[in-house]
Amino acid sequence: MKLQRKNRLRATALGALAVSGALVLSACGSDDNTKNSGDGDKTAAASSIKCDDAKGQILAAGSSAQKNAMDLWVKNFQQACAGVEINYQPIGSGGGITKFTQGQVAFAGSDSALKPEEVTASEEVCKGGKGINLPMVGGPVAIGFNVPGVDSLVLDGPTLAKIFDSKIKKWDDKAIADLNPDAELPSTAIQAFHRSDESGTTQNLNKYLKAAAPAEWKYDDSSKSWEAKGGQAASGSSGVASSVKDTEGAIGYFELSYATASNLTTVKVDTGAGAPVEATTENASKAIAAAKVKGTGSDLALELDYATKAEGAYPIILVTYEIACDKGNKAETLPSVKAFLNYTVSEEGQKVLSEAGYAPLPTEIAAKVREIVPTLS
Repeated sequence: MKLQRKNRLRATALGALAVSGALVLSACGSDDNTKNSGDGDKTAAASSIKCDDAKGQILAAGSSAQKNAMDLWVKNFQQACAGVEINYQPIGSGGGITKFTQGQVAFAGSDSALKPEEVTASEEVCKGGKGINLPMVGGPVAIGFNVPGVDSLVLDGPTLAKIFDSKIKKWDDKAIADLNPDAELPSTAIQAFHRSDESGTTQNLNKYLKAAAPAEWKYDDSSKSWEAKGGQAASGSSGVASSVKDTEGAIGYFELSYATASNLTTVKVDTGAGAPVEATTENASKAIAAAKVKGTGSDLALELDYATKAEGAYPIILVTYEIACDKGNKAETLPSVKAFLNYTVSEEGQKVLSEAGYAPLPTEIAAKVREIVPTLS
C-alpha cells in the first residue's frame, strides 16, 4: 500500500509537469479552446503544432528514460491534433527495439543506437529501407542515494565502479571518505540497485564506467543488461528510483526527472575538472554538445565523450533516439509518425524538456533531425 501511494504521488507530480509543459506552449487559452476546431481561434499550442494528415492510433514503445518527456509531448500533441492517439509503452530500450524489428510498433525509443544486427533485422519490416537513429532528447543519468545524515556526496569513476561491482560495501569506506572529508559517513551497508530489464540507461552507465574507470570496470560496455556482481534489481527507472527512496543505504541510477519526482539527492561526479559536477540539464548539455555524428546518410547515431574533463560538463549522459524506418513505413501510420516527430524535435517540443529534467538537443544536432524527419517515407 505504501508503494502504491508513492506511485500515485509520483503520477500526480508527473501530471503536474505535463500541465506545466502544455502551458508553456499555449501561453493563453484553455484545453477547451484547443479542442474546439470549429471557431477558427486555436491557441498557440494548436497553431504551432502541424498536424498535417495525422489520425488514428500510433503504437510506440521503448526507453523508460524518456517517459516523462514523452508524457509532455503526447499531451501537447494530442491536445492540438484531434483524432490522434499516441500510445507509448515505456518497456525499456531492448524491448522497444524488439517490438520495432517485429513490426509491432510504428517507432521505438532507445537510449543507445541500433546495433548492426538490429539494423539488419529492421530491414524485414522497413520494406526497401532500414531502421535509423534520430536523436530526440538528452539528459543526465543521475546517481541517486539515500544515506541518512548525508545531504551532499562526491564520487568519482573508480569509486562508483567499485560500489556497483560490490567491491565497496560500507558507506564509511576510505575511498568514499577521502572524496568527502567533511561528511559524517555512517557504517551503513551499501544497497546498490540496478535495472532488471534491458536498458539503454544501463548501457550508458556502463560506457561511462568503462571510460572513467577501465581498470575497475571489466564489463561489456555495449550491453543493455546488467552484468556486474551483486546488488539488487528493479524494473525500469521508476522501479530503481522507488527502491532507492524506500531503502536506507541505497544508491542507484536513473534519469534526473525520476530523482526529482522522488525527491532524491544526487551524486556530484569528480571528473578531474576543477570542481565536482552536479547532475543538471545544463551540465549534461555541455557534455552532449561535444557529441559527434557517427551514423551515415539519414542515420544520426552519436558518439558521446563519457570521459570528458571539461569544466561543468556532467559525464554520465544519454541521448534517447526515436527509431523509425527511413523507407517502408506503413502508409496508415506514416503521416502521424512524421507529424509527431516533427513536433518533438521542433523548437516548441524541445523547449518543454528542461522543466522535466531533460536536456534539449544541441542546436546543430536538432537541425539535422529536422531535415531528416520530413523525408521518412
